Amino acid sequence: MSTQAARSILFTHTSPQQGFKLLELPPELVEALSSKEPPTIEFKSPAPSYDTAALDAEVSSRDFVNLCTPTHTYQVRQVQSSNSIHIIRPSNDDSGVQRGDINIVVAGEQDDDLNLVETMTAIAKCASTLELHVPPGGFSAVPFLERMLRVYDEGSEMGLGETPGYDAQQRVIRAVFRDVPVAMALCERDWVEICAFVLRGGGEGPGECRRPSARARLQVWKRVVEGAVLQGIDLGSQFLVSDLWRAVLDEDGEAPFPRPLFDAVVRRVCEGEDAGVGRLFGEFEMKWASIDKDGCVRWVGETYLEAMAPSSAASLGRSEYLNAWKDHLPESWTGDVALSKLPESSYKYPDPTTICFVNEVDRQKLKKNVPPASQCLITASMIFDSF
Repeated sequence: MSTQAARSILFTHTSPQQGFKLLELPPELVEALSSKEPPTIEFKSPAPSYDTAALDAEVSSRDFVNLCTPTHTYQVRQVQSSNSIHIIRPSNDDSGVQRGDINIVVAGEQDDDLNLVETMTAIAKCASTLELHVPPGGFSAVPFLERMLRVYDEGSEMGLGETPGYDAQQRVIRAVFRDVPVAMALCERDWVEICAFVLRGGGEGPGECRRPSARARLQVWKRVVEGAVLQGIDLGSQFLVSDLWRAVLDEDGEAPFPRPLFDAVVRRVCEGEDAGVGRLFGEFEMKWASIDKDGCVRWVGETYLEAMAPSSAASLGRSEYLNAWKDHLPESWTGDVALSKLPESSYKYPDPTTICFVNEVDRQKLKKNVPPASQCLITASMIFDSF
């Protein structure tokens, strides 16, 4: 038994206890927040009216919040602990407890010798902590944007074809991004990915956001290729975007689709995987553009398949599809067409000779080994027929 004497420090606790949540930060975030120029952090969740029930249950639920920096997203989740964690507040000369404020439990005559200035006070007890998690597949703004933005189809809403001013477009886009619970960089990247754009509203409002259907995107790209051929614009080299816009206009100078939609498609096929990140606001109006050939060939093939063969019931013959894919590319690019160029999960073969598009919902199911709805129906039919 130890006989060493040690100075005692009084341990007290407040009542009622304060409400605290402990948030465990990953090392890279701690390093960023400790730097000379720490990033702004936000806690973001979908708007109250947003239908989170329609989202993938793995990354969302009815109520959830993500912690976001401008470039990174973390899922906040609560972890229960078997050990209680106490939040301790040390006292100083000015905040030492007074003898009349507490009940001192001590043996013998040590009561009078206690230094009440040197006390440790438990002000809160936490039975759980919050940790930051990044799922294996990362995060995407696409599911949120697809449900928030109305679809623009071929020839629709041409009365809203005017282009809002630069400041108005930025305000509208930023307002949308505020309700998307991922980092701003991901919002920008996926806004460009789906070719979203802003049209002037019918009234005095700043504008309305749209996302074009696959057919609308394909229509724009087809006019781009045709106009480039007629005007001698080499899409494999750097070009003026304004020259390409004039090349797609009708003979009377009328636009076949809104200018913001044209800009969105051109921005989508621009050089580099992250062409939209940091440029959506900093360089909203493109002057020069350089198309990423490999990425563009892949995008055209996937877009055509989505537009013309969106399901097994509307599948295309593979030879027919490959020829149509080539018809939507500059002549010098047709040699790059191959099924291997398509994203692996973006298509399937309903039978040995046909091909069709696989939508995002079914792709997520395939990742989890859950058969798509059509496959479930076929399986159920086979089981029923076996009886």
